[in-house]
Amino acid sequence: MGGEAAGPRATAPGQQLRALFYALPPGESSFRRLEEVPDYVEKSVPFFIAFIGLEFAVSWVQKRKLSGRINDGISSLSLGILSRLPDVLFRSVDLISYTYIWNNYRLFELPWDSPWTWYLTLLGVDFAYYCFHRISHEVNILWAAHQVHHSSEDYNLFTALRQSVLQKYTSWIFNLPMALFIPPSVFAVHLQFNLLYQFWIHTEVITNLGPLEWILNTPSHHRVHHGRNPYCIDKNYGGTLIIWDRIFGTFEAEDAKVVYGLTHPVNSFDPIMLQLRPLAHIWNTFWATPGFCNKLSVIFKGPGWGPGKPRLGLPEEIPVITGKEVAFNPSVPAYLNCYAVVHFAVIVDLYTELLGTVTMLSQGTILLRIGFIILSLTSFGLLMENRPKAGILEIIRCLVFVGVYKHGYLRSQFSSLGYAYEVLFSLCAAFWGIQSMKRITSSKDKHH
Repeated sequence: MGGEAAGPRATAPGQQLRALFYALPPGESSFRRLEEVPDYVEKSVPFFIAFIGLEFAVSWVQKRKLSGRINDGISSLSLGILSRLPDVLFRSVDLISYTYIWNNYRLFELPWDSPWTWYLTLLGVDFAYYCFHRISHEVNILWAAHQVHHSSEDYNLFTALRQSVLQKYTSWIFNLPMALFIPPSVFAVHLQFNLLYQFWIHTEVITNLGPLEWILNTPSHHRVHHGRNPYCIDKNYGGTLIIWDRIFGTFEAEDAKVVYGLTHPVNSFDPIMLQLRPLAHIWNTFWATPGFCNKLSVIFKGPGWGPGKPRLGLPEEIPVITGKEVAFNPSVPAYLNCYAVVHFAVIVDLYTELLGTVTMLSQGTILLRIGFIILSLTSFGLLMENRPKAGILEIIRCLVFVGVYKHGYLRSQFSSLGYAYEVLFSLCAAFWGIQSMKRITSSKDKHH
């Protein structure tokens, strides 16, 4: 497999499917050069969609209910898109830092085509993930980034795509020791496989996998990790393997029914709010806490720490689960759910077009498209919360779309949809204008 390929190697659909389960053997996933490594994550998007559909179907058969909610699902997908937007502008910090250490400081070079190197890298990447993941729960400033992934009160395949914008800027440090001897091309494969494996374990439709539960991270083990029950807190950090948790004492088997989400829910579908509110909380706590050492502890000790408490806080302060917890689920009209789904599909189209044409676009056009996507995702979050001012933001968003689309700064993957999009957004701007006028008139009548 050592030919001089000009770019990433092609992968067959069957290989992509097996990549989701870490089931591509060394002979099919070893490459001499980093440039040859396929983008397994991007090519897995059709399988993400297919498995989400399958999960909905199986959940309906098993429980006669769907596996998720529209508002929470759109929120998770919005956070997933938001987390990938920096990659449009910059290369992966994981690979940049890793390659730099490899080129300048490597001690020796393991053979890229050896199965032993492949399996050693599997263990190395997963152990590095365990260490980073555990520290992300035990250091407050890192938890502020990671908590985004835990903020959903549902547990389904949408949740797997709910990612932090900031987390990737600290996780790379834990992989650097491998750069002293493991080739970047091997590391890049396992970095993706480790991430992809964690997609399918975010589900309730798979109960128990028998003997595999002893070695692998499974849906059952990961449900515990996402729970806010006291017995679930700070447990089961593994990515692909559960052996690290068993070795280091952080393993917990699934027992009582798991209630998902944060111990203190954020109660928002706004992707920007979900990213920034925990940082704002740390900022306020930092200034409100007396003493320089205590201020540092606010940042670097656990999220449950306070003056006079242990590093990770007091277990008895974790809210008790009563079984009567109600997920954040504001009531919105059915038409608003349909509206959000349709407009979110448009944003996915625009986002996919951006990924496919980014090398041909000017920096200004790229920033304009990213800005519009962020504006749209924020607006969807406010709509799902039924915020009074969401209609005003939608008027602005729809008018901006019509203007920039006419001038060619936004583009669909499907040129035939251009006119339909302009009509859709023009009508929506008019609709929200009428709704806003009604709200203003109604408000005036109440004051009289």
